[in-house]
Amino acid sequence: MKAMFDRFLFGGDWNPEQWDESTWERDIVMLEHAHINEATINVFSWTQLQPESGRYDFATLDRIIALLQAHHFGIVLATSTAAVPAWMSREFPEVMRAGADGVRRVFGGRHNFCPNSSVFRKFSHALAGELSRRYAGMPGLLVWHIGNEYGGGGGMCYCDRCAEAFREWLRDKYGSVAALNEAWCANFWSHTVTDWRDVVPPSEYADGIGTEKAVISGLLMDYRRFQNDSQLACFINEREAIREFDATTPVTTNLMGAFKDLDYFQWGREMDVVSWDNYPGMDTEPSYTAMCHDLMRGVGGGKPFMLMEQTPNQQNWFPYCKVKRPGEVRALSWQAVAHGADTVQFFQLKQSLGGCERFHGAVIGHDGSEETRVFRQSAALGEELKDLGRDVMGAQTRSAVAVIFDWESYWSLESCVGPTTGFSYPQEVHRFYRALHKLNIPVDIIASTTPLEEMRRYAVVVAPALIMIKPGVARTLEAFVDEGGHLVTGYMSGLHDEHDLVIPGGYPGPLRELCGVWVEEIDGLAPEESIPVVFNGDGTTTQGTIVASIMHLEGAEAVADYGGEDFYAGTPAVSANAYGDGRAYYVGTPLDERGMDMLIKSVIRHAGVESIETPDGVELCRRYGDDGRVFTFTINLTGAVRGDMQAYEVRVTSDSA
Repeated sequence: MKAMFDRFLFGGDWNPEQWDESTWERDIVMLEHAHINEATINVFSWTQLQPESGRYDFATLDRIIALLQAHHFGIVLATSTAAVPAWMSREFPEVMRAGADGVRRVFGGRHNFCPNSSVFRKFSHALAGELSRRYAGMPGLLVWHIGNEYGGGGGMCYCDRCAEAFREWLRDKYGSVAALNEAWCANFWSHTVTDWRDVVPPSEYADGIGTEKAVISGLLMDYRRFQNDSQLACFINEREAIREFDATTPVTTNLMGAFKDLDYFQWGREMDVVSWDNYPGMDTEPSYTAMCHDLMRGVGGGKPFMLMEQTPNQQNWFPYCKVKRPGEVRALSWQAVAHGADTVQFFQLKQSLGGCERFHGAVIGHDGSEETRVFRQSAALGEELKDLGRDVMGAQTRSAVAVIFDWESYWSLESCVGPTTGFSYPQEVHRFYRALHKLNIPVDIIASTTPLEEMRRYAVVVAPALIMIKPGVARTLEAFVDEGGHLVTGYMSGLHDEHDLVIPGGYPGPLRELCGVWVEEIDGLAPEESIPVVFNGDGTTTQGTIVASIMHLEGAEAVADYGGEDFYAGTPAVSANAYGDGRAYYVGTPLDERGMDMLIKSVIRHAGVESIETPDGVELCRRYGDDGRVFTFTINLTGAVRGDMQAYEVRVTSDSA
């Protein structure tokens, strides 16, 4: 695949408007010494660009751009629309978002706009258009960056304008109140509506049970869909303004991995290149970070992505601001490249003196020195990426295994008032992904609605906690297995239809025949509880947690049984079903790491998928160039020696295929 940029971008967010202009030139020279070649600018400058509703002022931005151009920096130019300026909230208070408690916000924070405000859309469209008209085609412009971390920290809006727009959205979707009532099972608790005006958002003073659950789950599901569509419409609104003057420069916005509120597969289809912000915590497993990289690559249709933000040191918003250990940022950066990143960018290039992010890590610290550990490590990384990174750009990942990540199942599982306490949908996906990662098996992360012709690329498809089965999905999975594929699914899968209603006929609903099991009951386990799971064959005992599916075999064979002393001890806990030329596995309980490792090793052995053994904590990935070169990345992602690799050691090699 042709590389998108003429250089491997090594840079990040630079906010010179926060500093006296006399400091800018020195900053740029220091960044050059660190081999920085790109700056993301103008992310939060709306008031500076538009100090009042009828007037623009681009003088400061002109000077910033001229300085970057003089030093031959690449420029990622943002539209500044992630935070409403004070004058707008004062003159047009209806532009501000209302919380689930019904209180409309006042000026402050960010991500603070109502996504259905016509005022916000008018002003943001106009500003994006003015920026494009002024700067389209200028030297150094590489990417347009719209907004910033949509949805992050702001939550959904519950204002009157959103309520009215939601009713219109529902009219378009259902056509009639009768169809709406049927889809929502609205006769429950006399929630039947007789007029569109009766529909209100699932706020905390209406049907919301907090912000994550609701009395009528179909209402909450549709409101999440509606808010996702509304936020995406804001992005598209600005993109169209840019395209009036610039038809070719790529357009992006920075996503946030497994962020809950937005269906990123929908967003990826509207973006020229996917970019995302990687901020693992102190207890984040390297395999979870790898999963998020693969997810972002999948959201972008398998194309290389931009690592738009990471920290060169500590992250200030965590309860404990742990500094990155020597070599850790280098290892994290190369892990991103190994999984498909064609850029390595930081937030931030220089620490601010004020504001809530003033202690967030930066290439240039408060001391303004090139002698710091962070600056020297950043410079060394930049030197490495200057040559190796350019060679890797555009290279692809080849995977025989796919893992399904479904945002609507995410919403459905975590909003269900039932045996789901303790579930985190991303962590359940990670439970399966981690076992594949430990075997260094490359993984594509795909949507549940992926067509059969694309699913045929894989030998194994894993569908964790796929609680919502949208139309056509079950038939696609059946055809995939019938033709020789291997499917792994299990607990909480197949329970709901697209309206978040239970599918009658016994669990796992439309997957029952494919999996060859009937789940009669779902036992919920308390946080301190676990249930033994005994694998047939060698008798290895592992543990299940959170829920246990009490199931009967309907053609499948037991792979493992429940142990212990409960009444369902000795019944199947894990099963495998021959279906056509393939096999479908049903995992009845969230297995511990040992149990999941055993199961996945068995699945890939039957499917003939290649795995590569490395010491624990050492990851091996490959990317394949169009010129036949194969880039192999071997990374120790731990702070300890692993085999012959030192802590956080990285090795990159290139060979012909």
